[in-house]
Amino acid sequence: MRAVRVALSRKLKSADPLQIIDAATRLKAKGLDWFGWELIYAHKPTLKSINRDAVEALGQGMASWQETDGFGMILAGPAWLHGRIADRDIERWARSDDVWWRRAALVATTGLNNKSRGGRGDAGRTLKIVELLIDDREDMIVKAVSWALRMLAPWQPKAVEDFVAAHGDRLAPRVKREVRNKLRTGYKNPKS
Repeated sequence: MRAVRVALSRKLKSADPLQIIDAATRLKAKGLDWFGWELIYAHKPTLKSINRDAVEALGQGMASWQETDGFGMILAGPAWLHGRIADRDIERWARSDDVWWRRAALVATTGLNNKSRGGRGDAGRTLKIVELLIDDREDMIVKAVSWALRMLAPWQPKAVEDFVAAHGDRLAPRVKREVRNKLRTGYKNPKS
């Protein structure tokens, strides 16, 4: 399917951003959310012009970690990185009653810290979202808190170390273990 998406992206290279968003919306209606998110991500004029309403519409109905992580990594994180959605939008997701929107807020931080997606490390925004969700013990959130901190660690290890030291009493044991492993060895779960 990825090869099909790459071929389609080539054909749509000169398409108008509204056409790309319309295509992504139609793909979502057919259960191919990730395909549409990738179309947007691969079409830079669309990624650089998409608005919050379109991003949130394309995330509606998330109901699994796969959907949420795809949305956060492929669409929401890069849209946030490019200023298409604001910090306050991600903060609102972090305060949502819906576990998948809360997880999406954390996963979106990976876009700020993932070199292959254009991220360059953003401790301020990442740690703010982590702090909003630090006390949430829903397993999907605990795992995403760990992931957010581990993605930031290669860029700003001191900021992550300081955060863990300052908030260690509030962080889930799994988060502390995985983040400390990442800082010490470069791996979440190093081989013994």
